[in-house]
Amino acid sequence: MKPCSIYLLATLQLGLLSSTAQESPVPGVSTSQQQPSQPSAVSAQAAPLRDGAHDFDFLIGNWKAHVRRLPDRLVGSTTWVEYDGISNHKKILDSNANFEEFEVDNPEKHLHIKAQTLRLYNPDSHQWSIYPLDLDKGALNLPPVVGQFAGNRGEFYDQEQYKGRSILVRYVWLNISPKSARMEQSFSPDGGRTWETNWICELAR
Repeated sequence: MKPCSIYLLATLQLGLLSSTAQESPVPGVSTSQQQPSQPSAVSAQAAPLRDGAHDFDFLIGNWKAHVRRLPDRLVGSTTWVEYDGISNHKKILDSNANFEEFEVDNPEKHLHIKAQTLRLYNPDSHQWSIYPLDLDKGALNLPPVVGQFAGNRGEFYDQEQYKGRSILVRYVWLNISPKSARMEQSFSPDGGRTWETNWICELAR
């Protein structure tokens, strides 16, 4: 065979080998996996935030309040003090905001608690801010406790200083019905890993 013929034959064989290698998939990987993924024509859209503007409507009106309070907190105490009284709520100027007047007593121990609470709804964040009022000092307690409802349960949080310690504070509203509701306050000294409930208020009408 002439040298030029040998050269042409070798060139054809190399071309065939190269073509076969390009068509063969990588072992263990399907051909479709080797192709670059195409962007989806439909992008996922985020679900709209729930409008919680009327979450506290169930509270509007007058209630009887029974309170269990743990005076000594974050020290392992199990000694609770009980109170009875009223918790009255009204909307402010027909808005989503509402205002509470709260007063309970323990006649046996001559204990009395009088408080007021302001709740404001932010339509942009879809969250509530709860401001307890310090009547003795004539001031709002800051920062507010902030959160929202999910179904029939509301959870609200803030971070405060308590006896020189940085703690998390949580309010929970639950057991909600036209005739009853329950609010619990808890403290966490460890960033939310554990919680100690120190205030339980049961409302009835």
